[in-house]
Amino acid sequence: MDVPVTVVDGDEETTLSVAEGRVLRDALLEAGFDVYGAVSRRANCGGRGLCGTCGVRLADPPEPEQWHDAAAERWGYPRLSCQVRVTEPMTVELVEKVVWGQLLPD
Repeated sequence: MDVPVTVVDGDEETTLSVAEGRVLRDALLEAGFDVYGAVSRRANCGGRGLCGTCGVRLADPPEPEQWHDAAAERWGYPRLSCQVRVTEPMTVELVEKVVWGQLLPD
């Protein structure tokens, strides 16, 4: 069964149809969306939840299952797209990164 995932990239919004249970990072990359910064695009952990560079913001995020995502939820950091399984409709905002996985300051 496919699940709708709405991706907000700046001013553009796209809805993807993602197989239920698929890892969000993989679905985003396959659809041509970039979840990494300039450097981490080439040097990252490959979706193991270790480097912290594939962060995205989620509207109504699912409960975290990984330690980084638990901290992210508590402190308001982006969630790791490699640690989120698509099980229900969701809205994902891609965040701009400066160096490694760092976000631009507010």
